Amino acid sequence: MKGSQVTIKDIARELGISASTVSRALKDHPDISVETKRMVNDLAKKLRYKPNAVALSLKSSRTNTIGVIIPEIVHYFFSSVISGVEDVAYDAGYNVMIFQSNEKYEREVTNAQALLANRTEGVMVSVSKETHNFEHLHMLEDSNIPLVFFDRIATGFTSDKVVIDDHKAAYTATQHLIKTGCKRIAHLAAPQNLAIGEKRLEGYKDALRDGGLPYKEEYVYPADSVELAENAIEYLMHLPEPPDGLFANNDLTAIGAMKALQRREYRIPEDVSVMGFSAGRFSDFTTPKLSSVDQHGYEMGAEATRILLERIANPDYSYGETKVIDTNLVIRESTRTL
Repeated sequence: MKGSQVTIKDIARELGISASTVSRALKDHPDISVETKRMVNDLAKKLRYKPNAVALSLKSSRTNTIGVIIPEIVHYFFSSVISGVEDVAYDAGYNVMIFQSNEKYEREVTNAQALLANRTEGVMVSVSKETHNFEHLHMLEDSNIPLVFFDRIATGFTSDKVVIDDHKAAYTATQHLIKTGCKRIAHLAAPQNLAIGEKRLEGYKDALRDGGLPYKEEYVYPADSVELAENAIEYLMHLPEPPDGLFANNDLTAIGAMKALQRREYRIPEDVSVMGFSAGRFSDFTTPKLSSVDQHGYEMGAEATRILLERIANPDYSYGETKVIDTNLVIRESTRTL
């Protein structure tokens, strides 16, 4: 039995009794003698027997497992979301299956199929930037598996959502750059097929308008990674009037932009102020430290899990709740002072 999980059959073989007798003894069945119960339970304890969770779940039609699909765990925001998910789920007696799409549509489809095959009781999803077709998520919904979307939502669902006000957060970030004296503010934008990308761009535009600054298309560059940030800086800083402020759609892109600027001997924030988005752990370790928008990922994950568990416990409740998590600016050293 060494190296494998102890079963009821193993205990029965050791004691020379039937597996059914062992099973009933472990359940304290009244037809089993006190002495037999004692022998069975003593040996089960000695061999560290644990009931087969899968077999128990098949009998009860419950798995006590929920699933999460995230784009990339490398982002501090998504790793903090997972921390919130796990804390609430484990406290409620649920296990968590975590899948990464790695920003790939096909991988996300495979993730959804795996969650369905493993009989998860509910799923939380933040869609990949490649995802335009949501049939794989409708498949989960059609199987009566509760869905909760967080951060990056899919359209055409009645499911619950946990989000931030991306327009407001982007507006506030851009407004801060304006208030600190920036006149030519560029935006390193997320993919516009994602609602977060569209809303952050709109927030940036509205802040410029309300701050009396013109919106210029040449100051918006699609960049949501360290690698694309390098390309963005190469383009932006060769404009006839290069920007004196940058608002990036995530911290990693902002950090990539800072490194690219510093390699070209621009001073931050004296020459160019830089604002990130997510206020992750990395933003504390840059030089200078990165100003950013705090999305409160842990709170988002915890709230999404609470809603999902409520839907599992009460499947007849109406769906469609949208919970908005507050954001705030974390001002560090990469932006000028007021």
